[in-house]
Amino acid sequence: MDLPKLEDLGDLSGRRVLVRCDFNVPVVDGEIVDDLRIRSALPTLRYLLDSGAQVTACSHLGRPMGAPDPAYSMDPVRRRLSELVRDVDLLENLRFDPGETADEPEFVERLVEGHDAYVNDAFGASHRSHASVVGPPRYLPSAAGRLLAREVEVLGGLRATARRPFVGIMGGAKVSDKLGVIDALLDVVDELVVGGGMCFTFLAAQGANVGSSLLEENMIENCAQLLDSGAPIRLPTDITALGPGGQIGDPSAGGEVRQVGTSMPEGWMGLDIGPGTAVEFCDLIGAARTVLWNGPMGVFEDSRFAAGTRTVAEAVAECRGFTVVGGGDSAAAARLFGLNDKMDHVSTGGGAALELIERGDLPGLAALRKA
Repeated sequence: MDLPKLEDLGDLSGRRVLVRCDFNVPVVDGEIVDDLRIRSALPTLRYLLDSGAQVTACSHLGRPMGAPDPAYSMDPVRRRLSELVRDVDLLENLRFDPGETADEPEFVERLVEGHDAYVNDAFGASHRSHASVVGPPRYLPSAAGRLLAREVEVLGGLRATARRPFVGIMGGAKVSDKLGVIDALLDVVDELVVGGGMCFTFLAAQGANVGSSLLEENMIENCAQLLDSGAPIRLPTDITALGPGGQIGDPSAGGEVRQVGTSMPEGWMGLDIGPGTAVEFCDLIGAARTVLWNGPMGVFEDSRFAAGTRTVAEAVAECRGFTVVGGGDSAAAARLFGLNDKMDHVSTGGGAALELIERGDLPGLAALRKA
């Protein structure tokens, strides 16, 4: 995909450049827990500063309801950004104004006023048709930032130039959230392994009793059609489950934890792939030349159900092929296990990454191409 590059903006000396970043970082008690998205914007910001530009960055943080809310102030981001790079002004949270999510022309005009050029480096927000994403290219010379360009290069390349064998790993809670991505991946992968909560709808489609596990009954037929099509889908063969009375995240509540088959007793809840499945998945990953991982294999936030996700994450980290982590919870898991630096590419956008893989384009990218 051809996008306008930073170099296409020409001489930037003395010019005022508006940069849409994705600084939607986790903040707890006023402190940033993970600054990956801020650090990922530095190559673009430093290029612009080194080129003599006056740089104004803007971003959203959290989901304020279209009005100022101190809980979503950009102050923690502003402090961290100033520690990493000097001379970058940061606007207040874009979503404090309802015009941002509504893509109101008046809001766009206020945003671009006084600027000479626009750069989109917010891959994680580029699947949304928000004012700061799709509006400025209608008014200003525009380009993709370094981060955005790299994300598009890597994720777009998975659809066209991936080396084989290509193994996709899908996890997370719901089939309905990822059915389009699964369909798209099945056109290009050699194997698609499925874990996480979504695997139970697939297992139910095979006739398994999934007990009290997460189940989307309205998606069983969709899963059955995929399985009957002969698609290369690999499902768990054993499950780590929690017995009646147990609570996720609270071992003191009781409830037995044990490995079961793909059919489990009533009242039992599958919360992780079992050790046998983890070995099978890891064998496929180890032989791959390309790996895309999106979604945990279980409820990894609870240590009792983290083994499957950890084992798969370690296999991806050790794989000699090209490895891509599709953002979201899988990226969080990789960081938790100290493995993110061992992956070839960790995407900064979960939803954006999935939509780009599924559809091959995003509203923010289309806006840049039209600039």
